[in-house]
Amino acid sequence: QLQVVESGGGLVQPGGSLTLSCVDSGFTAEYYTIAWFRQAPGKEREGISCATTNGGGSTNYADSVKGRFTISRDDAKNTVYLQMSSLKPEDTAVYYCAADELVVCGNPGFDEASYYHTWGQGTQVTVSS
Repeated sequence: QLQVVESGGGLVQPGGSLTLSCVDSGFTAEYYTIAWFRQAPGKEREGISCATTNGGGSTNYADSVKGRFTISRDDAKNTVYLQMSSLKPEDTAVYYCAADELVVCGNPGFDEASYYHTWGQGTQVTVSS
């Protein structure tokens, strides 16, 4: 069974940092894409970053987080990390991890939610003083 599980959300002050984790299991392809999405109340789900597994090396970022967020992958732990820094109140959202064996992280369409078939339950990130 394909599964991804997020953790690490919480309350952080503006300008602070937070790291999210996503552990995946059940995937058999050598390379697949793990992505982070977020959804704020009343807004559409936004794809913000992705990484390719197993040394594939590709990463990608939405303009809204480029330079502030860093995605990394520990293949030994089947875990993708999203390091978030210089957080702003507008980063407040539920953050979701998603995975798919057919999505190419390096392509512009990495942020299309409909392309992903495995989703986590989400973790809340609140940026507030």
